[in-house]
Amino acid sequence: MAIQTKTQAAVEPEHGSAPTPLIAIASVIVSMALIAIGNGLMFAYIPVRLGVEDFDPTWAGLIVTGLSAGGLAGCILTGPLVRRVGHARGFMVLSALIALSNAAIGAGPHPIPWIGARALYGFAICGLFIVAQSWLNDAVANAIRGRVMAFFYVAYVAGLGVGYATLALVDVRTADAPLIGIAFTALSILPVGMTRLAQPPAPQAASVALRRAWRISPVGVAGMLAVGGLSMSISGFAPIHATAKGYSQADVALLLSVMPLGTLILQLPFGWISDRTDRRYVLIGASALAAVAGMFALGFDGGALPALLVIYVLWDGASESIYSLSSAHAADRAGKDDMVALSSSLLFAWSLAGFVVPGIVTALSAVYGTQAFIYVAVVIACAFCLFVLLRVFTTQAVPATETGSFTPMTAQAPLPVELAYAPDETAGRTKD
Repeated sequence: MAIQTKTQAAVEPEHGSAPTPLIAIASVIVSMALIAIGNGLMFAYIPVRLGVEDFDPTWAGLIVTGLSAGGLAGCILTGPLVRRVGHARGFMVLSALIALSNAAIGAGPHPIPWIGARALYGFAICGLFIVAQSWLNDAVANAIRGRVMAFFYVAYVAGLGVGYATLALVDVRTADAPLIGIAFTALSILPVGMTRLAQPPAPQAASVALRRAWRISPVGVAGMLAVGGLSMSISGFAPIHATAKGYSQADVALLLSVMPLGTLILQLPFGWISDRTDRRYVLIGASALAAVAGMFALGFDGGALPALLVIYVLWDGASESIYSLSSAHAADRAGKDDMVALSSSLLFAWSLAGFVVPGIVTALSAVYGTQAFIYVAVVIACAFCLFVLLRVFTTQAVPATETGSFTPMTAQAPLPVELAYAPDETAGRTKD
């Protein structure tokens, strides 16, 4: 009886409604995992298809930049969309936009329309994460919120890995990959369409206040700027570069499919350590590891695939860990009334860097070759590492008794903005 009571309390939303069945929560997680499979396949397919068709790699870089621009728009426009139609309909609308984006890709290798299609995808996937995460945050209580969100991130990253690996099984000269992406996107609508998960309250407007966020946590904002550039550089340009270097379709698929392992392997020990010491020390270690791994990526560039697999796993894992560590560090320094504005500002900073840096990499690639993304990533990691070192010497750490607990996250899944929380509810939902 005691176990049953504890379980019910763990899933009961804090606004007083009936307990939320775990199967209802799982519907959102399953939907996002299905979307991730199609998304991972399309990430891998586009640069390989362009390479097979002998398009200049600059086009693939422009497509990544277009995706990032769409994501930036999604950060701004998702709130008004959800306020108009609600979370469930918003989820379905955004999923439909991803299907349309994949259909445009399937029409044939036309780079300019593909830029628009991927911008549409960027808008939709950023919006989907905001909707899904705010929905889950509203549905579960503090007692299990960290575990639910960790499972959410792991499920999405695992789905990406499956999607990446699927590239090895398709003929890239056909529309098979976009059709598979459309199929998984359509499947993802079913769990949400049939869910009994309660709709959150009408979302409030989430303001972006970068200056205020910087006053709260310079390291948190800088971390989001750094990881926005690192994530889009590594995940976006690694398949472009590998294709340009002559690696086979199967090699590119294998490289991309193992990279998410770094996120899963490194985040837990980094998080465990960060909960027991100044998180900035761990951020220094993660960014230093990202810089060193990037240098090894340069040294072994074009070399044996097994060595590159190990390097890219560590490189991607260290870079992605900056995301969750920076988010946790910023939350440690924020007051209860700051959390919604802080999370939306951090998301905007991440999106802004994710837009600007791919544009820089694309321009540099046209002059110096596709390996330019490695140099850019190393510079970003070194600059952030030095910035955090400076902050360690000039500011005091947050006492361990006042910090929250670490939650695994990935920059492939944008930071949750708590759209569904009314202002008077926010105070009880911080530092979980």
